[in-house]
Amino acid sequence: MVEKLWAGRFEANTNKAVEDFTNSLQDDCYLFEADIKASIAHLSALKKVELVSKKEESQIKECLEELLKKYLNGEFELKSEYEDIHMNIEAYLIDKLGDVGKKIHTGRSRNDQVVTAFKLTLITRVDNVLAKLLSLETVFIDLAEKYINIIIPGYTHLQKAQPILLSHYYMAYFEMFYRDIEKLMFYRQYLLELPLGSGALAGNPFSLDRKAVANDLGLVRPTHNSLDSISDRDYALDILYSLSLMMVHFSRLSEDVILWSTDEFGFITLSDAYTTGSSIMPQKKNPDVSELTRGKTGRVFGDLINLLTTTKALPMGYNRDLQEDKHAVFDALNTIDAVLEVNIGMLSTLSVNEGRVYKNVESGYLLATDLADYLVLKGMPFRDAHHVIGSLVKDAENKKKRLQDYSVHDLQSFSKLFTEEALKHLQLEYSVNARDSYGGTARKCVKSQIKLAKKRLKEVEDNG
Repeated sequence: MVEKLWAGRFEANTNKAVEDFTNSLQDDCYLFEADIKASIAHLSALKKVELVSKKEESQIKECLEELLKKYLNGEFELKSEYEDIHMNIEAYLIDKLGDVGKKIHTGRSRNDQVVTAFKLTLITRVDNVLAKLLSLETVFIDLAEKYINIIIPGYTHLQKAQPILLSHYYMAYFEMFYRDIEKLMFYRQYLLELPLGSGALAGNPFSLDRKAVANDLGLVRPTHNSLDSISDRDYALDILYSLSLMMVHFSRLSEDVILWSTDEFGFITLSDAYTTGSSIMPQKKNPDVSELTRGKTGRVFGDLINLLTTTKALPMGYNRDLQEDKHAVFDALNTIDAVLEVNIGMLSTLSVNEGRVYKNVESGYLLATDLADYLVLKGMPFRDAHHVIGSLVKDAENKKKRLQDYSVHDLQSFSKLFTEEALKHLQLEYSVNARDSYGGTARKCVKSQIKLAKKRLKEVEDNG
């Protein structure tokens, strides 16, 4: 039986079921590299106040760096008896260096140690998500540029509403996911405060220079209150909220992809590389990437609810409940990483069925609002114009005609305000380009959106 590093006060060995129940190695493995990095910075602080000698600092640092190499090469096996990586690392130092290795834990607790490693790890993981989000945004821009001349039906209530550029549609998703970038960048700042040096809850008595440790680790400042430092998990909840909202956006995109790839819509065709088949029906080509993305939304929501519930009504100070934080956050991050990767590939390889799109945009009376707007321009109050065009659409439905099939003479039977000029309002191109207010679907507006989007992405990359 391996003796626990905290065993001095205990007479009986820990029950095996308790060891298994309290073990956190499954999630702690994500923190290994960050914990080594933080330990080296802590070691430097100990040297400055002469709690370790220069020789001891060198010995411990060399041992930590050796351990990290072994771990990354798969040559170091974590022992479950030590319950977490922090105790595994410390036990390794003691085994290699004896009493010198025992000095590493001076002036710190596992409470501030784990939160520091958690934050450092999350910085890297959030940065990885941000990098993938930038790649996703580039795909939306590419699609918008590629399909700048295609007009599609715009929908409200999943009913055809007005014609818009397909590029306008893709830029709408650019905006959604850009807000996700902004949120992650905003919440990232709370990861840059150093908890190390807070001890178990009350601080440490060794005058450790926490500002210097923060600087060594690339962080902006130490946390302001030691008790809050070890109790706080707001930063983890902030990230989970941001990831949950990102999955809302992915679920909406997924629903569109699923619908648009059906035979009933037929707007897009997905690459074979990003679809799957049926075990029984040879003709099937299923949008499983989008369906699983839609399904995994609930999983990330569950991670957020998990941690919200865990932190609800906890008494101030560290409580072992907080060990559950990493499981929720890393599960969500792993899910997001996979979702981003496969959706970037799927979106960048899909093709648009232009003929099918054109056929759909030609039906459904999408230009009815344009005729109402024409009457408004001629002086008719909008409510009256709405009623007139509603009657016209009803007549077209009864006669199975398109609005484009009506002559000026036909239109004048509904209002004498119609002239030859009205016919241009029944052209898709005219309709789209008439919506030229800032942010509208007019081609010049969408081109401006694309130009601005590229600038915004560049600014994010430059400030990265």
